[in-house]
Amino acid sequence: MRTMTRTLVGLTTAVGIAAGSLAAAGTAVAAPAQDTKAVASAEAAAPLAVNNLGLSTAQAKNVQRWLRTYWNYNGSIDGKLGTNSWKAFQRCLAKYWGYNDSIDGIVGPDTVKALQRLLKDSWGYKGKIDGIAGAGTKAAFKRFANA
Repeated sequence: MRTMTRTLVGLTTAVGIAAGSLAAAGTAVAAPAQDTKAVASAEAAAPLAVNNLGLSTAQAKNVQRWLRTYWNYNGSIDGKLGTNSWKAFQRCLAKYWGYNDSIDGIVGPDTVKALQRLLKDSWGYKGKIDGIAGAGTKAAFKRFANA
């Protein structure tokens, strides 16, 4: 009787493991292929992320008001420095602070370098012009936003 019970338990375990493996393999294989064209067009249509570089909403609103006054920003004053805010800022940076990349609203290293030049000139930034928005860059950007 014990031998029979062990055999049944062993068979049940083996069948259960095999069935679980097949079920997992079946779901992995059955996943539909992604349409890469649809994904690419959805990503192109999606707005870029907000990048306040450490500013509070109130401080970012101050920057947006400044951009509206001087740099043709026509978006909402919502305290979220998104694509349109950064495009306006890039226009400023291109005219006065050596930004020579695309006016695309992306806060990449070239945007940060130009911002650092502005902040070094008048807002107490003392670090390197390295394109990295570290603590010193963010502190000087806060001084700029609070002015």
